[in-house]
Amino acid sequence: MAAQKTLTPVHFFSHGSTMMLGEECESATYWKKCGDEAIAHGIKGVIMMGAHWDCLGDKIQVATNPKPNKSPVAYVHPSKYANYKLNPDIPTANRCVEMLKAEGFNAEANPNFDWIHDTYLILIRMFPGGCPPTTLVSMNARFDPHYHMKVGSTLRALRKENYLVIGSGGAVHNLYRNVWGPMLQHRDNFAQENPPEAWAMEFRQAVQDVISNNSGPKLRRGMTRLMKHPQYRDAHATDDHFMSAMFVSGAAGDVEDEGYYGELMAEDWELTNMCNSQYTFGTWGGSMREVA
Repeated sequence: MAAQKTLTPVHFFSHGSTMMLGEECESATYWKKCGDEAIAHGIKGVIMMGAHWDCLGDKIQVATNPKPNKSPVAYVHPSKYANYKLNPDIPTANRCVEMLKAEGFNAEANPNFDWIHDTYLILIRMFPGGCPPTTLVSMNARFDPHYHMKVGSTLRALRKENYLVIGSGGAVHNLYRNVWGPMLQHRDNFAQENPPEAWAMEFRQAVQDVISNNSGPKLRRGMTRLMKHPQYRDAHATDDHFMSAMFVSGAAGDVEDEGYYGELMAEDWELTNMCNSQYTFGTWGGSMREVA
């Protein structure tokens, strides 16, 4: 297990609604803690897959726009994000394209892509003092879990070079089943006038059970099985916010990762039925957590 100590942690973050960019909460506090730790350990950069960029056919793209714009964020004052300077890592992006091509992916650079809140929301909360060199990887619109897991597995080697791998999506993220009234009327995304519905609680717990009790290749198998869970389609009306979980399990589910279990580090419920769970796989010190 000594080799694990050379690997950076991997994060699966539920970015939630746009208001998570501006509101203080347990998740935001944890994101900042993760950013502080990454800076303290001198990361070379961030490799990130979000939930709002996907490619048609069999393609996958990596962002190489040297001066990307930021898509506007609803319900958040521009002062929270407009002046934050993005820091695209073009050399690492081109390297990721070549790594993916070598594994058979129809991968290409996208020199025109502008960043969306699913990624820069997390970066702002993690690194408020300045964005580290960051590489954004798209999803593929067929939403094949094994495809996205292989993307994570392909880029996993960058963990040994002190890059931080992050997936930004959602543990329970069905916009059609959220209760939007308090946010639309009162700008209160954390109002819980009623408890979450049973389907949301059930799938949230299923995610927790898989991540906390499986490591290495078993993690990968467990995560793909979640897409066959009876409440999966209730919890994810579309697959886009779960693909980054597959990406993360690819990056953190190698044989070399056996014995290193994901941990739930923070969580917030929004809009009654959206569960923003924040998971981390591995530690900077390489310590191992045993299953209870």
